[in-house]
Amino acid sequence: MATTSRGTALAKGQGSADRRGTATGARATSLLPFRQGPGGARPGAGRKPKTPGRPGVDHRPRQALASRHPVHVTFKLRPGLPRLRRKREYAAPRAAFAAGCARNLQGTFRLCHYAVLNDHLHLICEAQDRRALARGLQGLLIRIAKALNKLWSRRGGVFADRYHDHILKTPREVRNALRYLFGNAKKHAAEGRMLTVPQAIDTYTSAPWFRGFRERIVVVGIAAVVRPVADPGTWMLREGWLKHGRLSVHEVPGTA
Repeated sequence: MATTSRGTALAKGQGSADRRGTATGARATSLLPFRQGPGGARPGAGRKPKTPGRPGVDHRPRQALASRHPVHVTFKLRPGLPRLRRKREYAAPRAAFAAGCARNLQGTFRLCHYAVLNDHLHLICEAQDRRALARGLQGLLIRIAKALNKLWSRRGGVFADRYHDHILKTPREVRNALRYLFGNAKKHAAEGRMLTVPQAIDTYTSAPWFRGFRERIVVVGIAAVVRPVADPGTWMLREGWLKHGRLSVHEVPGTA
């Protein structure tokens, strides 16, 4: 009798649980009236850019970086900030570049060349790997942002989005990148983009410290300025690009 009583009680309990489960399932179904669709990409889907109305850098996984390859990196400023190609503004990134070269004693990251434009920066760097590149660039950006915010008496972000990078895998690519950095402002000036380059070289770049020009360049007072770039360590950036000829101060990158 005891066994039968327990069995009956167990059966009743299971029936109650089944009824409760069924009721709960019915309510869940009624609260989630999803309709099956085609799926896939949809207009307006995906992560939105930090700056409304301006597409940012794609958030796909970045390509692996080998230590033998230099990399061309581009950073954009947030809209509405003062122009960087002014004496006081330019002093901030140049000092940050010099401090970064002095601090990075292990050589896992090197800033070898740069160009400062009104609203963006171009850098040619070397790094041991992708992580060393990211850490080195992060340190540079923090120094630059702090210095510029202090100069402008403001707070908040200075750079608009993730950086864009292009790994330079051939000597020809390295030479083209150097020509782009040193001649980009002249190209913009010729297009009427609020830029002027009155000297033979653009002094808002690392051109005063560059030794790969065909012409002999003398920059007055350069000895009193702390060198803001490091000597290249990769073969391609040190001498490989010379296979395609030295640069001329008159070279201007072509229009894309």
